[in-house]
Order: sequence, then C-alpha cells, then structure tokens
Amino acid sequence: MSEILTQQAVALSAVALPGIPLVQPGDHLTELILQALARADIRLEDGDALVITSKIVSKAEGRYVDLATVQPGEEALRIAAEAQKDPRIVELVLQESARISRLGHGVLVTQHRLGFVSANSGIDQSNIEGGDQRVLLLPLDPDASAARLRAELQAATGADVGIVISDSHGRPFRIGNVGVAIGVAGMPAALDLRGREDLFGRKLRVSVQAYADMVASAACLLTGEADEGRPVVLLRGLNFPKQDGRASDLIRAVEQDLYR
Repeated sequence: MSEILTQQAVALSAVALPGIPLVQPGDHLTELILQALARADIRLEDGDALVITSKIVSKAEGRYVDLATVQPGEEALRIAAEAQKDPRIVELVLQESARISRLGHGVLVTQHRLGFVSANSGIDQSNIEGGDQRVLLLPLDPDASAARLRAELQAATGADVGIVISDSHGRPFRIGNVGVAIGVAGMPAALDLRGREDLFGRKLRVSVQAYADMVASAACLLTGEADEGRPVVLLRGLNFPKQDGRASDLIRAVEQDLYR
C-alpha cells in the first residue's frame, strides 16, 4: 500500500485585472492598476504578486521609434540582406544588443543589452498603434520600473507586493514562447533550493528555480500574446520568501554558459 503524505491543500489564484485601457506615453501605470483593482473589487494584500507585461511599461515610458527616423549603417544593411529583414529594424536591434547570438533567414537572435538572449532584442510591432512604420523597444531599465511601481503601489495601498515585468521569449530547443521576467522587485528572481531535503531526506545540491520566470509564465496563460487585452495579472497564494531580487539575477555567468 502506498504511503499517504499528510499535506495541506495549497491554492494559487490568478486574476487578470479588467479594464486596462490602451496605454499611451506618459500614462501613470500605478493609477491604471489601482483603478482596475477597484473595478474588480480587489484589495492588494501582503505577499501578492502583480505581473505586468513589458509592452504597457514600454508604452507608458514612450519607448516607440518611428522607422522613418532610423538610418541603417553598413553592418545593419549587411545583416538585413542575410536575414531578409527590414534594415531599419536591424539597426535598432543592433543598438539594443550586446552581440548577435544566431543569424539565419528570417531569424536574428541577440544578447540584449540587459543580458538575456531573445529574438530581435525584444523589438516588437504587435499590439501597437501606428502601423508598420512604428516599433516598440523594451523598457530602458525594467528592474527600476518594477521597483518604482512596487513603491507607488505600496504607498497607495500599504500592501507589500512583488512585481514582475514580463516578456515572451522563445527557447532554442523547444517550440513556442513562454513568459519570462525581465524586471523584478520585492520578490525573488532566482530561488536557491540547495540544502533543502527531498521527500526521502536527500539534500538538493543543484536545484535553483527561475522563480520569477515561472511567475511570469503562470500569468502569461491569462495575458496571452494576441488580442486578449489583459496586460496585468494578480497572483495570490505564492508564499514567496522576503527577498528583493532583480531580473539580472537570472542571467547565467559567461563562465557557466556551455552554449555561448
């Protein structure tokens, strides 16, 4: 007969906040979030986590670029011809990146200036106004943006919450996008489980969770990537430890990267 583990039930709730409008440059995201919380009759509690898509953070911070203002250089022209991409977008990709990771037909994967690896340095044209002549860059400093939002929400509500600014990334060895954290405040980004015991008393020796990435992916099930219009998700019940992590904590050191 199998041994029965006497554990209490654990619940995690996720709510996409309703009525977030199309964000414009200069909009106060904290006010929009507070209005959405009131609309849903939700009061923030200590230990809540808010996942906010990088797109609305970038929009509020005015990270738009008009492609008509971009003059591609020689390197951008060369790469654009090889990758079959708009050379103006390639120029912006190069400006936002530290190096090119992979280049192929229709594919340009870079190490972003913030350290992570993503397609096109996170530059996007989906869900933005202005047609094909306008692109949106990622926030300039997502960790700082997350910290600012956390401080403003705590001042307004008194609740000590965690903030994740999320983006969607592909993976080199698996199909499809997942949510990842590019900005974190008030909660762990990486959760070190080394030293804890498993069910049989064996000590964990290599287990480090990409905690904020998992939080971002959980929220991504609600935010979506198309026309859902749900850019802010409240997660309750995570019970994360008191840590003030940063998304930069998730970047693997060069000497530990076997694929670079």
